[in-house]
Amino acid sequence: MVSAVFHSPLDASEALKASKAAAAAAASSSGAAAAPAKAVTAKAQPFDWSGLLLRVLPPLIGAGLLIGIWALLTMNSTTFPTPAATWTEAVKLFSDPFYQNGPNDQGLGWNIWFSLKRVALGFGLAALVGIPMGFIIGRFTFISNMLNPIISLLRPVSPLAWLPIGLMVFKSADPAAIWTIFICSIWPMIINTAVGVQRVPEDYLNVAKVLNLSEWKIITKILFPSVLPYMLTGVRLSVGTAWLVIVAAEMLTGGVGIGFWVWDEWNNLNVAHIIIAIFVIGIVGLLLEQLLMMVAKRFSFE
Repeated sequence: MVSAVFHSPLDASEALKASKAAAAAAASSSGAAAAPAKAVTAKAQPFDWSGLLLRVLPPLIGAGLLIGIWALLTMNSTTFPTPAATWTEAVKLFSDPFYQNGPNDQGLGWNIWFSLKRVALGFGLAALVGIPMGFIIGRFTFISNMLNPIISLLRPVSPLAWLPIGLMVFKSADPAAIWTIFICSIWPMIINTAVGVQRVPEDYLNVAKVLNLSEWKIITKILFPSVLPYMLTGVRLSVGTAWLVIVAAEMLTGGVGIGFWVWDEWNNLNVAHIIIAIFVIGIVGLLLEQLLMMVAKRFSFE
């Protein structure tokens, strides 16, 4: 038995109006709920002043403490310059850092530039030789056993002990200084790169054997990404060593450079300029290290 229910047209129209009103109310309520949410997400985060203060304040306190101790110790001194006198001399030096009054009388900027050029040449040559050698030593056990005693013997030698050898071979101060930088900055790159290669998981190399990869593929696709952090650590250590060595080498070889400039100012008994040079050497070394840290983060595979 089939039953049916019939409604009048008036009842149907009223039901339709009621459903439309309910839909409009639901839409308005959802829009009202979404508007505050959108406003909350668009709200800007407040600036972290406390974090900035914690990063900036400790170094400023440290620098202020150093200058304060320096000022107290030199308050009644007639030979060692005060911070104020050193600052006055620094302003004079950096007001014209690139003057030239002859081959042995040039501004501080030129001396820094010539030192950086020697460092770049010596360090670049060390990287070209040291990094491939580190890969070879880490990859082949026989070569590692053959060269490790030689590296252990030569690595502790003082940088200045290599300078007379460079002067004897090259007969000139400039290539002798570059040679000294090369031979002293090569060891950290060799050692760190070799250690990185030796710490590559054996499973990776076993997979390479199964896939029958060439040695070039193994180096570029497996070893290089794994060794890169070790290699960059060696580069950082090497550039610090190179910057230390150039100052000592230039003191002995003469010419133009920050090391020679320090020694020349000592001969003139200009202690304020020596203190300025110490700060300049430290700042340049810090900038070189920070630059290499940025490069390390840029090329990190993590």
